[in-house]
Amino acid sequence: MKISFHGAARSVTGSRHLIQAANSRVLLDCGLFQGRRQEQDRKNRDLGFDPRAVDAVLLSHAHIDHSGALPTMAKLGFRGRVHATQATADLAKVMLEDAANIQANDCEYVNWREGRRGSQCRRPFYDAGDVLATVKQFEAVEYGDPLLIGPRIRASFHDAGHILGSAAIRVTVKERGGSTTVLYTGDLGRKDMPILRDPEGPPPCDVLIIESTYGDRVHEEVGAVLKKKILNLVAYALAHRSKIIVPAFAVGRTQELIMRVKELVKEGLVKPIPIYIDSPLATKATKVFRNHPECFDEETYQALTMEADPFAARYIRFVSSVEESKRLNTMKGPCMIIAASGMCEGGRVLHHLRYAIGDEGNIIAIVGFQAEHTLGRKLVEGWEMVPIFGELRPQHAQVVRLNGLSAHADRNDLLAYVRAIKPVPSKIFVVHGEERQSLSLATALRTEHPRATVVVPEPGSTYEI
Repeated sequence: MKISFHGAARSVTGSRHLIQAANSRVLLDCGLFQGRRQEQDRKNRDLGFDPRAVDAVLLSHAHIDHSGALPTMAKLGFRGRVHATQATADLAKVMLEDAANIQANDCEYVNWREGRRGSQCRRPFYDAGDVLATVKQFEAVEYGDPLLIGPRIRASFHDAGHILGSAAIRVTVKERGGSTTVLYTGDLGRKDMPILRDPEGPPPCDVLIIESTYGDRVHEEVGAVLKKKILNLVAYALAHRSKIIVPAFAVGRTQELIMRVKELVKEGLVKPIPIYIDSPLATKATKVFRNHPECFDEETYQALTMEADPFAARYIRFVSSVEESKRLNTMKGPCMIIAASGMCEGGRVLHHLRYAIGDEGNIIAIVGFQAEHTLGRKLVEGWEMVPIFGELRPQHAQVVRLNGLSAHADRNDLLAYVRAIKPVPSKIFVVHGEERQSLSLATALRTEHPRATVVVPEPGSTYEI
């Protein structure tokens, strides 16, 4: 068996891990890389492997950094099946359609602004036709059910509690002399978070591929602390007539923030603030959420039976049209505008930021991880001038981080997950983290499990198991 790491190795985005065994090639995720424009362009056009030679893809969840290069695979000749939970398949369909649309719009805007013509034009990685071809290759699998990929390879999906439908994936390969089991965490969620069930405990494995987004950090804003921070944020905006711009992933963070604000209003702790979900994708994704109550925790499931829609209220509006989105730019506060993309690398949030960042009374609320070199990362790092649509703009708005909304396991969660695997895997690969995060988690794992071989793979590296 060989495992190759073609993305999210010593970085966060673009997860692509290829297992070669038993005369088959199985790919774990195929995500878009996000970062510097030239590097992004290169890595999202050349996937690092031949898609025509891949027999099947096992998709852990629908986030674009895990699913977003699947249409490129189809475009380049992949004809196998993409296996995922039904919720992931449903979400991936709307997310990939949105990704193709964003790429087309962004390329059109940049080409117009830079006066590009003909062969000089920037072109999207794929189009709606490629997405349609990809969607036809999806095949749904239930949590826990055995999946036969070939005569000697079987897999199973286990609830990861990260976003709707997310899964850790277990792959067992029978070869001469026995079998080898690989467990891929995908992105691990956290316990006691709203909406979704807690992550399942890990099944036994010989080889573990574990994420490390927060490999050296512990989430401190939990429970009452996070609730107080959101309360203060909304109260400030109401008192100062501020706009709160929330760059958020359309799946997960958007729905959770809606429910947390609704809870504050319901308890009478704060007056309602107009909330605009300015993301056609978030609107579609929320509909997918409503269709998959089997993924909900008990509290959210009960809320679904007691009220028509746990994601709706009279002060919450889902915005679809471009015209209405544009009106939000000139509208006065107080209000909260939630828009994709979560790392500020595309989508409608860029237009809202362009209009809002010059006013020190406005607030940019960062609710998720911001990868290196993204606009979101620059905002978190306090850059005084930030690039939006290729133009540097002064940044005066307040930037507030709501780390407690993270859907990723922290360092303690990750270490506890590995401790729960009995016996400890003989080999552990640490991926999906910036180099510092991955190396820090690897050091801790070596200390706790000295008999295990712990590796932080280099991009493009291959290991024989």
